[in-house]
Amino acid sequence: MKKMKLKPVVMITLCWVILGNMALAETHWNIQAVDADGYGTHPDLLTSNKVTVEGVILNRPDYMLDSTPDYNNPEEDIGAQWQIFIQGDVNNDHAGTAVWMGQNYDNVWGGSGMYSNPDWTYELYRLTHDPCTAYEIRPGDKVRVTGLLKFYKGKTNINERHNTNPDNDVEIELIEAGVGLPQPELITLSDLVSESNEPIFDQNREYGCEYYQGRLIRINDVNIVDCGDWGPGNTLIIQDSTGRTFDVKLGIGPGFTEFECPSGQIDVIGILDQESSNMYVCKDGYRIWVVNYDGNGKVLTDFGFPKNRLPGDINLDVKVDFFDFSEFANDWLEEHPEGT
Repeated sequence: MKKMKLKPVVMITLCWVILGNMALAETHWNIQAVDADGYGTHPDLLTSNKVTVEGVILNRPDYMLDSTPDYNNPEEDIGAQWQIFIQGDVNNDHAGTAVWMGQNYDNVWGGSGMYSNPDWTYELYRLTHDPCTAYEIRPGDKVRVTGLLKFYKGKTNINERHNTNPDNDVEIELIEAGVGLPQPELITLSDLVSESNEPIFDQNREYGCEYYQGRLIRINDVNIVDCGDWGPGNTLIIQDSTGRTFDVKLGIGPGFTEFECPSGQIDVIGILDQESSNMYVCKDGYRIWVVNYDGNGKVLTDFGFPKNRLPGDINLDVKVDFFDFSEFANDWLEEHPEGT
């Protein structure tokens, strides 16, 4: 379906319409509610009502999924994809939500429509630029997202429900630029898997994988079981001293090609995600999604967000605080694994 590009005057008018009709924000916590089988229960999963939610962007979309236009080679898959995770307020909204788009919906999951390469490129521009200012939205920015809900393999996403109809469009507005990435929650594998190495599932989300889903987490003192699968888009397994293991999904950032797999005892920082093996009973498939690696040798993550960099911002979360001092103290007199 063809989507015409909007002229500046129309964009300004659209901006005022969006702001004038802004709905009250829903919470990520409510959006991610599940039943005893792990299936989503938000009432608007069954309606055409759009929800509005606010939060901080956690990742670069081009490091998570391949959004390169491939309309001329759609085959029978979804083709080019785009996705970001939005995390709610640390104290009042303990959850996060993925915002997803695909280029080719025909013959896939009951979808309808395909974006031509030019229309897909325009859709990506529209999603990544604030409609009022044309500011390019990035990780660490606080945004407001409005769209339809769709449940998929364990989590409720905001997307077009696989339909290119403009009525299904997702809208993303900037609230505040450069507020900084949320500090990752420090947990252990015992918070995610049992002694028998089974995912911990709690329908009420008071603990276990569902409690941390969609959020930035940190697991310290683990080892990568086998680096043989190191590379963009692959999955690795980490293990702690108790023998518990957990999957780590690697993104497609350039670091997984430029740098070797980190060895020995490391920490991991990423987004707690889920892609269950079952469409309707979703109690497995949990993983930590690390979208890029900066080659530091100690932490499997990407500290590469130089936007609004401040002197003293060691962990690159766009603010200087006690956590920067903690990183400094932790590395005192340490050397890079490859030497000086």
